[in-house]
Amino acid sequence: MTKPSWLKKKISFKEIRGMKSELRTHGLHTVCEEARCPNASECFSKGIATVMIMGDVCTRSCKFCNVKTGKPDDLDSAEPENVAKLVKERKYKHVVITSVDRDDLKDDFGSKHYASVVRSVKEKNPNTSIEVLTPDFQGREDCLDRVCQEEISIFNHNIETNERLTPLVRSVAKYDRSLKVLKYVKERFPNLYTKSGMMLGMGETKKEVIQTMKDLRENKCQIFSLGQYLQPTKNHYPVKDYIHPDQFQEYKKIGKEMGFEAVFAGPFVRSSYLAGDLLEKISSS
Repeated sequence: MTKPSWLKKKISFKEIRGMKSELRTHGLHTVCEEARCPNASECFSKGIATVMIMGDVCTRSCKFCNVKTGKPDDLDSAEPENVAKLVKERKYKHVVITSVDRDDLKDDFGSKHYASVVRSVKEKNPNTSIEVLTPDFQGREDCLDRVCQEEISIFNHNIETNERLTPLVRSVAKYDRSLKVLKYVKERFPNLYTKSGMMLGMGETKKEVIQTMKDLRENKCQIFSLGQYLQPTKNHYPVKDYIHPDQFQEYKKIGKEMGFEAVFAGPFVRSSYLAGDLLEKISSS
């Protein structure tokens, strides 16, 4: 399927190579490169990257995701310190910390390490706001508590797609469980903003998109992002539709009417794209 004109975007590979080199110096990865995000060069040119912790190999094999799947290495005990150093050197005002799924770590699914990274970043960067984009931790409330009791501003867990398509494209994850995770966090930690994101163009209908938005609102999600799904390789789930920018704007309007505090929608929108700007906007409103 040929990409329409609105999906053409200039990418600066020089910026990407520069940020990748800096991250590797600290032994780190970013989901921006692993997921082949179309905004990578734009964000890197601003000195912004979403840091992906717990390695670059995921235990799940979602059909839309370009992150490697397989048996991960052991957790890096130096990672909390390394992430904190990177944030300090880059002078981030806002940082997004995400991760691969670590279903192999059955005692806590990596939540202790996650919390340690957040704690280390905050200790060395007290004025930096932190957003976490977490796995579902298989719905374990103790794991969610462990991460959310740290000094974070936004808890993000992506619903990814609608209920019908979830079993087709998400590995291990469950639609209802993702909703329960968001609701639990907001009820348990009312001072946190809850956030989720969805990809369009996987074969969902307009009715299904709106129903997913309703489900998220009913489960206390406050911030919502919608972007165009782009097939990473020929082996991944195929793109079924390219959604016109006008349709994204309609979803944005519908979402605001539903009561979302912020809706970020557009072909190039990704869950952590301009996340710091979004937090600043809703915090000052």
